[in-house]
Amino acid sequence: MDGRGLLAAAGVLIPDGEGRIMLVRVSYEAKHPIEIPGGGWEPPDASPRVTAVREIEEELGITPRLGPIACLDWARDWSRPPIAAFLYWAEPLTPAELAGLRLEAEELSSYAFLTPEQVASALPPRLSRRVTACLRAPRSAGPLELEDGRPVGHSAEHLPADPPVPPYTAAEGVPLTGGDRPAPPPPMDRETYIASRPRIRAKARTLYTDRAGRVLLVRLRPLLPDEPPYWTVPGGSIEADRELPREAAARETLEELGWSHRPTGRLLALDWTAPGDGSRPVLVYLFDGGEVGPADLAAIRLPADELLEWRMFTPDEAREALSPQGHRRLTAALAARDAAGGTAGAGPVELHDGFPV
Repeated sequence: MDGRGLLAAAGVLIPDGEGRIMLVRVSYEAKHPIEIPGGGWEPPDASPRVTAVREIEEELGITPRLGPIACLDWARDWSRPPIAAFLYWAEPLTPAELAGLRLEAEELSSYAFLTPEQVASALPPRLSRRVTACLRAPRSAGPLELEDGRPVGHSAEHLPADPPVPPYTAAEGVPLTGGDRPAPPPPMDRETYIASRPRIRAKARTLYTDRAGRVLLVRLRPLLPDEPPYWTVPGGSIEADRELPREAAARETLEELGWSHRPTGRLLALDWTAPGDGSRPVLVYLFDGGEVGPADLAAIRLPADELLEWRMFTPDEAREALSPQGHRRLTAALAARDAAGGTAGAGPVELHDGFPV
C-alpha cells in the first residue's frame, strides 16, 4: 500500500426550512445503513465540489445548489487508508426539487429529514461527530478543520474537544420516505471496494513571514538531472498512513528548517490541485507559522540532500520565484490571514488550483 495515498469523498448537508437535515438509507444490506448523501471522488472529477454535485445528481436526480465547505475531516481507520472527507452545505430544496427527487435504486432506498438530535443518533459515531460539528458551529467558522471528527485548529475555538456521541440507533425510529425495497447483499465486499477506490495525495506547508511582511521560501534540489530547482513554501508530503496534517507540518518544519519549537498555527488555505499530466490530485494544507525573527532565521539548518537555500521574499518578489499556482495560493493565504485580523476562530479559504472558489 502506498503510504502517501489517501481516499477522498464529498457529502452534502441538505437542510429543509425547519432546520432538519436530509439523511438517506442505502438500498443494500449494510452495517451502517444511514448516510449523508454523497460519495467517493472519481478521477474525472475536477474537485471534491464536482464530486458532491455529481453524487447528488446520480443518487437523488437533482442538481444541488452548493454553498461553502462545511468541513474537511481527516478520518482514519485501521482497515483502510485515511479519507479526506469534505462536507458541503447546500441550499434547501424547493418544492419542485423535492417533488422531483428520484432515488437511484441500486444505491438508495429512502430518505428522511431529521432534527440534529436524530441525525446524531442515526449516523455511525465517526460520521455523527463530523456532521454534528458542522451543525453546532456557526456557519461563519467554516470550513471546520477536523481530525477523526474532532475539532482542531480554529475549530476548537467553536466546539468542545471531544463531545459525547449519543447512542447509535441507525435506522431505528427514522421516518423514512421513498419506499421500502428489499435489501440485497452489497455489490462487493469492503476490502474489494476499498482496493478499487482511486487515491489522492496530500501535502502540508507552513507560511512564515518576518516583521516586514516578507515570506520565507526554500529552494528545492532537483530530483532529475534535467530538472531545474524551484522555490516553494516550506513543507512536503503527508505520510498518510502514519500522521495527521498538523503532525506532517511540524515534521517538515523540523526536517527542512531545523525548527522544533514553533507551533503550527491556524489553517489558512485548502488547495485542491489537479495536475494535467494524469497524476494524482494533491490536497494542500497551508498553515500559518506566524512571524519569525532574526534568531529564528539564524537557526535555520537546511537538509543538504533536499534543499539548496532559503530566502525572504516580498510578495511581489515571490511572484517571480514561485509557480503561478504557488503564487496564487500564497496570495490567497496572506489575504486570509489579513482578513482574519488575528482572529483565531476564522476558517481557511477554499482553493482550486490556487484560485478561490
